[in-house]
Amino acid sequence: CVYGCVCVCVYGCGVGGVGGVQFFAPNVQQMHVVDHVSGQPTEDKRNVLVESARIARGDIKDLTLLCVNEMDALIVPGGFGVAKNLSSWATKGKDCTVETSVEIAMKKFHATKKPIGLCCISPVLAAKLIPGCELTVGQDTECEMWPFAKTAHSMKELGCKHINKHVHEAHVDKANKLVTTSAFMCKAPIHEIFDGIGEMVKEVLKLA
Repeated sequence: CVYGCVCVCVYGCGVGGVGGVQFFAPNVQQMHVVDHVSGQPTEDKRNVLVESARIARGDIKDLTLLCVNEMDALIVPGGFGVAKNLSSWATKGKDCTVETSVEIAMKKFHATKKPIGLCCISPVLAAKLIPGCELTVGQDTECEMWPFAKTAHSMKELGCKHINKHVHEAHVDKANKLVTTSAFMCKAPIHEIFDGIGEMVKEVLKLA
C-alpha cells in the first residue's frame, strides 16, 4: 500500500472462521506525494488516513482508536507506505523510527500474545520493535529476482534472525506469533505473490 493503510485487524475468530476485519491507519501526513506517471515527487500534501480510506472504501478508523482487546490478530500490508509513512526506513534504514501509533499497536498485540502478519517490506517494523524475532523478506542474496535482498542484512543487524523463503511461502515465528512473507520484495509472477500472502493469512488465523 503506497499510503500506509497499516492495520487489517481480524476479529471473531473461532469455529466458524473469521467474524470480520477492520482497517486502521495513522492520521498523519504522507512523507511526500509521488506522481506515479512520471515517478517524481510533487508539491501536493496528503493525509495517510484520508488516502487509505480510498483503498478501504471509507471503512477505516484512526489507528489511535484501536482497542487490542476487541481484536484477534493484526495484519500489516507492505509497500512504500510502510517505509515512508509508517516508519522512516526509506531514508534511515535500520536507524529508522516507527510512527508512534504503529509502534503502540504492534507492541500491544505482541504483549498480549496475539498474532501479527507482515508482508513485503513491513517485516522491518517487527525487526525494529521485537528484538530477536524470526522474520523473512524472502532471500538474503541479491539477484534479478530479489533486488531488495540487502533489507535482510539490515534486519539481521537489528538482532533478528532472517529465514530465507520462496515467494509462495511464509515463515512462522511461533514464539513471537509473527508470520511473514516476501510478497513484492521478489520480482515473481503475481499468482506466486498471491499464494505467499494467502499462506501468511492462513497461518495468522491458525494462531488466532
